[in-house]
Amino acid sequence: MSTTFLKHFESITDPRIERCKKHNLLDILLLAISAVISGAEGWEDIEDFGHLKLDWLRKYRDFEAGIPKHDTIARVICRLKTDEIEQAFQSWISSLVKVTGCDVIAIDGKTARRSFTTKDRKNALHTVSAWSCQHQLVLGQTAVSEKSNEITAIPELLSMLDIENSIITLDAMGCQKAIAEQIIKQKADYILALKGNHSGMQAELEAWRHKSQREGLSESSYEKHTEISAGHGRIETRTCHQLLIDRSWLDKSYQWTGFKSIIKIKAQVHDKSTGKDTEETRWFISSLGLNAEQALNAVRSHWQVESMHWVLDMTFREDESRIRKKQGPLVFNVMRKIAMALFKQDETKSASMSRKKKMAGLDDEYRSTLLESGIKMR
Repeated sequence: MSTTFLKHFESITDPRIERCKKHNLLDILLLAISAVISGAEGWEDIEDFGHLKLDWLRKYRDFEAGIPKHDTIARVICRLKTDEIEQAFQSWISSLVKVTGCDVIAIDGKTARRSFTTKDRKNALHTVSAWSCQHQLVLGQTAVSEKSNEITAIPELLSMLDIENSIITLDAMGCQKAIAEQIIKQKADYILALKGNHSGMQAELEAWRHKSQREGLSESSYEKHTEISAGHGRIETRTCHQLLIDRSWLDKSYQWTGFKSIIKIKAQVHDKSTGKDTEETRWFISSLGLNAEQALNAVRSHWQVESMHWVLDMTFREDESRIRKKQGPLVFNVMRKIAMALFKQDETKSASMSRKKKMAGLDDEYRSTLLESGIKMR
């Protein structure tokens, strides 16, 4: 198992000089990943797990020097290279998911709030992740440089992924002309949210919609789809209006690569307990042709990446983590996402992710099942 699972991490450069390599780097990585799967939240937790589960660990690696001290684990992991960590993670995920075509891939950023340091003025870790709605796992991620932002990180992430035939959804931060062009070049489609950062474009699109309504909407250029759902004392009605755009009517600065349609989604919520009604309208631009049902489903799927962020905070306590030095926050973020992917794909236990994490800490056989499933995942 370990050879197959860890081969994706063999390319990571060991930051230590030769005479300081008492413990093998892959031993440390296997120890750390296994510990996080079992509920470890810090360096001392990883060391404690290693001492308690050394016999189990030796089923997969020699651990000739035993279990390293927690400060050794921290020192080695915190000095790993950012790009190599991200590439190793993406390589492993790619080995699990061979085809991503016809998938909705939601891209969004998240900050590990307590990973900042005041001493050296290091910002909190902010990562941008690509979430596969079809496979329910993170396809790849990239850390946002302290001197950069999501606008520059998103193209880097896209270039790492095979997104052909997929639909990429992005919030307003990712609604950029260059990003839309890159998505089309990689043979995918996009749905990009419009907000205040593109108020001029939104105003022009609204004007086009009013013009089309005055002249009469036809089935060949306009489609409407409505869905109603009820739960938790709420009734929500979502209506998607999709209208094909005449690019020649638009200002040249708004004629983005692949831009075919505008999407307007109105969500009306009735709270049965209070009798209160609320309404929200959102606008999107898209490279998709006319299919309002597909457009609504893709937009609704985007919330899954927010759900992933919630799991990282509530199940893995990422926002409470005090790990701050160098690459420590990033490596822990990657290990949490590895654990989440294994739990998501596991079908041997019918339980919440929180319960699965506790079972992995207690049951050696279940932990082995999880790691070995990392090879066989579809």
